[in-house]
Amino acid sequence: MTDQTPQTQRIVLASGNAGKLKEFRSLLADVGFDVIPQSELNVSDAEETGLSFVENAILKARHACRATGLPALADDSGLEVDALMGKPGIYSSRFAGEEGDQKDSANNQKLLNSLQGLAQHERSARFQCVLVYMRHAEDPTPVICQGSWEGQILHKISGQGGFGYDPLFYVAEHDCSAAELSKADKNAISHRGKAMQQLLERLT
Repeated sequence: MTDQTPQTQRIVLASGNAGKLKEFRSLLADVGFDVIPQSELNVSDAEETGLSFVENAILKARHACRATGLPALADDSGLEVDALMGKPGIYSSRFAGEEGDQKDSANNQKLLNSLQGLAQHERSARFQCVLVYMRHAEDPTPVICQGSWEGQILHKISGQGGFGYDPLFYVAEHDCSAAELSKADKNAISHRGKAMQQLLERLT
């Protein structure tokens, strides 16, 4: 009897983020994709010199494609705060200039300081996520998916879950912070969840 198991397509994830890797592996395994982190293939991080989420995601995907010869998936995401003219935006992960374990707390503290004195209705914000799937380094038509998630910035941290700015991001429909949502609820309504659903529809 011959083995009828369909062959999986290997793709490289242009990120070393363990949380993102777990999410993408879970999403794409059922549709025949084996997601491998670029670190496992000794690929360095791309220089993020773009001026938008789309540009940076394309740069990261192309860099991973060129280094590995495999199709690549890249994610670029961040937080836009209206009172800060869209900042921290593409600089969300390095807003406070910190690296390592203290990065999230430093970024959150800088955000709170930047919005000091503003009323709740003046603290509108949104998370943005852009996913880029590139078949090869010279792909002229990469698959680009974008999702956004509207909310407000709280006056203080609330919740232990999630990561990044989640403890400060108020989700009105659940009356709590993003850090207080269950994983399932967050994935159903978040910027990354929306972009990932679009990607799944485009790849299947």
